[in-house]
Amino acid sequence: MQIRDLTDDHTILVVAGPKARAAMQAVSRDDWSAQAFPWLSVREAYIGIAPAVIMAVSFSGETAFELHLPSHQAHAAWAALRAAGALLGMGLFGARAIESMRLEKGYLHWKSDLLTEFAPYETGLVRFVADKPDFIGKTALEIRKANGPTRRLVTLEVRRDDAPAHPGASVMLDGQVVGTVTSGDWGPRVGKNLAYAFVRPDLAAPDTGLFIDILGNLAPARTIPAGPYDPANSHPKDAPTCRLPT
Repeated sequence: MQIRDLTDDHTILVVAGPKARAAMQAVSRDDWSAQAFPWLSVREAYIGIAPAVIMAVSFSGETAFELHLPSHQAHAAWAALRAAGALLGMGLFGARAIESMRLEKGYLHWKSDLLTEFAPYETGLVRFVADKPDFIGKTALEIRKANGPTRRLVTLEVRRDDAPAHPGASVMLDGQVVGTVTSGDWGPRVGKNLAYAFVRPDLAAPDTGLFIDILGNLAPARTIPAGPYDPANSHPKDAPTCRLPT
């Protein structure tokens, strides 16, 4: 379980993992099965005595729930979930864990990997471009499409296990800067040192060998398909309902 985005009036709790549904079922009267509350659903419910808006979504890539609560009610929800979690062997995790998990899953972060200077065609988001006769920004987008991409976002496996690639680090080839890292971290579930980077379009094909400047040394890396963890996305969608131990 994680607590994040704490403000004066709004707190988010995140419950994630294969026992997330069991924990939610223990603290709420609602049905938290995959059939009643599938991935990407939203509902209002009480967590213990605390009112919350709950979303079946998370950067973790697991069965997970985001609980949006008034800050003055957050402790009640926290206490109820911690008590339920104690019976299930659940623990706490933080922002660094989420960062590594979302890299493994292929999730992109606004202002890190999603940048206004790159079009959807460069970021791999073509599926989200509206299929309509007209929309705001369509003319500008069509011009950028006609001009072709200047960079493409890729996932890199870094052949080094003592340090991650840092945002802003240079991607190198033959002594030339050919791209820039946007995110990097170790992926414990896949056992890989991962990085996202915008590189020249001709270097975006899978299994392209490159180098990343890490702490002043060039670390070998290669492009791999995005989202090496659970590429079928079965964990958020289809994880079986867990029950509390009797």
